[in-house]
Amino acid sequence: MVYKIRVILDAKEDIFRDIAVEKTSNLEDLHNTICQSFGFAGHEMASFYTCDQEWNQDLEIALFDVSEESDTRLMSQTLLEDVMDEAAPKLIYVYDFLSMWTFFVELADVSDPTPGQSYPELLFSFGELPETPPEKVFEAQKEDAMDFNDEFEDDFNDGYGGAGDYEDLDFDENWN
Repeated sequence: MVYKIRVILDAKEDIFRDIAVEKTSNLEDLHNTICQSFGFAGHEMASFYTCDQEWNQDLEIALFDVSEESDTRLMSQTLLEDVMDEAAPKLIYVYDFLSMWTFFVELADVSDPTPGQSYPELLFSFGELPETPPEKVFEAQKEDAMDFNDEFEDDFNDGYGGAGDYEDLDFDENWN
């Protein structure tokens, strides 16, 4: 069987690729296909994440094992059909953890392979990848960050001293 998958860049603009890949391929094959279809060299770290219907991230499946734990799932050892099907049609893909290129990977169709066709195959390409990844807004909202900064500033001013309070400190001249 062949999975027809849409890979969508997490951006305001519509930028996506439709690809066909055999369901018995491993996730490293899918990773390589995504890199090629979007024009990445494929030299950066990457991970897939299982997720629910609302795209809430769950289990990580990494390109390489960089942890000290031995239970890391690897792309090369994980078949596509084991993490994606009609009941669980979504994955999140992150490429280059410094830049955080983030993609939504969604199963669009399952079909019989076309005789004589080799897979993976790029079916459709829409939109150009920007030079820099889209900016992300993470879980912490701006209000939360502002509350933290206000609280930190209050604590700092209420007893921890400011930049001009060094004269009141009792330093021994021969402290070292």
